[in-house]
Amino acid sequence: MLCPSLAALSLQSSTPEALRVVNLLQERNLLPPGPIPAPTPCLPQDLQKINCNPEVFRSTLTSIPQTQSLLNKAKLPLGLLLHPFKDLSQLPVVTSSTIVRCRSCRTYINPFVSFLDQRRWKCNLCYRVNDVPEEFMYNPVSRSYGEPHKRPEVQNATIEFIAPSEYMLRPPQPAVYLFVLDVSHNAVETGYLNMVCQSLLDNINALPGDSRTKIGFITFDSTIHFYNLQEGLSQPQMLIVSDIEDIFLPTPDSLLVNLSECKELVQDLLKSLPNLFEKTMETQSALGPALQAAFKLLSPTGGRMSVFQTQLPNLGVGALKSREDPNQRASAKDIQHLSPATDFYKKLALDCSGQQVAVDLFLLSAQYCDLASLGCISRYSAGSVYYYPSYHHAHNPAQVERFQKDLKRYLTRKIGFEAVMRIRCTKGLSIHTFHGNFFVRSTDLLSLPNVNPDAGFAVQMSIEENLLDMQVVSFQAALLYTSSKGERRIRVHTMCLPVVNSLSDIFAGADVQAITGLLASMAVDRSVSASLSDARDAMTNAAIDSLASYRQSVLTIQQPGLLAPACLRLFPLYILALLKQKAFRTGTSTRLDDRVFAMCQLKYQPLAYLMLMIHPALYRVDDLTDEGALNINERTIPQPRVQQLSVEKLSREGAFLMDAGMVIYLWVGRNCNPNFLTQVLGVPNYTAVPQNLYLLPELDTAESQRTRAFIGWLRDQRPFFPTLHVIRDESQLKANFMQNMIEDRTESALSYYEFLLHLQQQISK
Repeated sequence: MLCPSLAALSLQSSTPEALRVVNLLQERNLLPPGPIPAPTPCLPQDLQKINCNPEVFRSTLTSIPQTQSLLNKAKLPLGLLLHPFKDLSQLPVVTSSTIVRCRSCRTYINPFVSFLDQRRWKCNLCYRVNDVPEEFMYNPVSRSYGEPHKRPEVQNATIEFIAPSEYMLRPPQPAVYLFVLDVSHNAVETGYLNMVCQSLLDNINALPGDSRTKIGFITFDSTIHFYNLQEGLSQPQMLIVSDIEDIFLPTPDSLLVNLSECKELVQDLLKSLPNLFEKTMETQSALGPALQAAFKLLSPTGGRMSVFQTQLPNLGVGALKSREDPNQRASAKDIQHLSPATDFYKKLALDCSGQQVAVDLFLLSAQYCDLASLGCISRYSAGSVYYYPSYHHAHNPAQVERFQKDLKRYLTRKIGFEAVMRIRCTKGLSIHTFHGNFFVRSTDLLSLPNVNPDAGFAVQMSIEENLLDMQVVSFQAALLYTSSKGERRIRVHTMCLPVVNSLSDIFAGADVQAITGLLASMAVDRSVSASLSDARDAMTNAAIDSLASYRQSVLTIQQPGLLAPACLRLFPLYILALLKQKAFRTGTSTRLDDRVFAMCQLKYQPLAYLMLMIHPALYRVDDLTDEGALNINERTIPQPRVQQLSVEKLSREGAFLMDAGMVIYLWVGRNCNPNFLTQVLGVPNYTAVPQNLYLLPELDTAESQRTRAFIGWLRDQRPFFPTLHVIRDESQLKANFMQNMIEDRTESALSYYEFLLHLQQQISK
């Protein structure tokens, strides 16, 4: 069962590339030229071929230690990272009246079970022998009998079932969308309401759903306003509830209406809403009561609540006071107020979760909003948080563009309602901590009132019983949800990994990106439950401990230097990047909401997007060529090399693009190649580069087409829209660009080389 390289490993006759010894103090250019692929588990070819795609499901260790004591010795975290509802181009869908599952542990039949004969299969999680049901003997794909191992369920590690009625506690709910909109003076001033209404008008026919889809609107300032949209009315009717202490629904039956029957009234409302409040002088915000009203409205059906808030709520339940002292931002050794000021938002989120309601929060504000408190409404109801600091229709066009693009995606992307997710693993392994936005309903069941394709999850694991006589173990994530068309569906992902009994094999299978992603989630929890300095120490210790273990227990020949196996060569760099990330950095002025939002993202983003937020990619772009370019849909996409994040890589003669996930910076050097200035930016010289440029002109030159194709390609690879900022030496945003140069020293943080020396000193103590 073990593949040849593993056998060779144990004999140490030849060292695989993953274990090549790297002296980090001597090798400076560690970054590969392009994206880093996930390591391939050491499995027999036939299993490897059908294993789950690492973009959907991956483990921090692709070789699982046989015992917990062996895992403890390696000092590497064991956990899984999931992107369970990712948009997939090829997803096999099976309709079957019998979904075949293990009688004992309820695992879904999958490619890693074994068939004892035509009639019996053995579960790969609990080893129970099960009967193959009669219906399973017929293969709908090949239209032949007696080949159960060729069924799609046994050929695909990711599959979706259309579920029969026993998978429903109630008839599948319709798609229900409720919009809760801040209309205080502050909100109207930002101009966001026009954008939301316009976006809904543009995309109203693209909202996922069927003939049962319902929609409703609530607006609020110091009072709560409902909108009667009942069929037959000549225009929408506004109903105001001013008693925010005791919220009631004025006409419960006509506030959430069938979208197709009442579409014209809904469109009328969207056209008139922005003007209704344009002269308002109301400065107060009763967000808490508005959320209570929205919860009452959605409770009978469940659905999605989209909340737009532009200030600190200051009236009624859930009112908050400012907890941020701007003067303390940079000097504080420890950051206060990372946990919520009130449990109102968490409690309401748990009520929402119980009624299958998820809350998505859009925060558009220039002032402190206490995201640490407000974010709980989304975190525990499986919603998401969007944050647009300093959003303003006139002063911040780049944010406006991002908000518009994000809204379009948000309104039209796939959605699953009333969902639950369970993760199972082979006997002997256990799951103990979950990370992401959800509520843990029982020990291993995550309640997800809504599930969206952009949400990531992580879990920590331990080895409870020795895995002595096992060659492989498996993990299975099953997501049961209601589609927007009212179908009950189950999406199942199964991953298989080898079991090993030597430390060198564990290290050889380490997935440095997955390890970094899991540690980031763990550090967010540690910051809130203990302190930021605790979390920072824990991350540094993770690097020290694993490299010390490698040095003591894996290396046969001791030599001077800071030694790492090739597969972990980027680990210290990623840890330093985390220490300098907005979520965890000290010594630089970081707004509390910005910090808390960065923490939300670290817990919620799938790994692929997370890594760019931790360690951005830097490219030189004033000399793009077609050499090594990709060809996608008739477009030529240049592939420049990734550069180290250090000022020594910048040159005044060049232009450099930094992709930091949510934002892309284009830094233009003072003596930049004039050809780039004219052919790409369309300006005669450096001084003519506009200060707030966020769109590249569409010029009919090869250089312009190459640059725009490259940026377009980077943007297409993720579901949210990164803004582009063109930066000159005088730009305000230059500091943000430079803060991402994580290999360089700052007043309050070590350079990469100093950090390596610190690690070496700790290891050789």
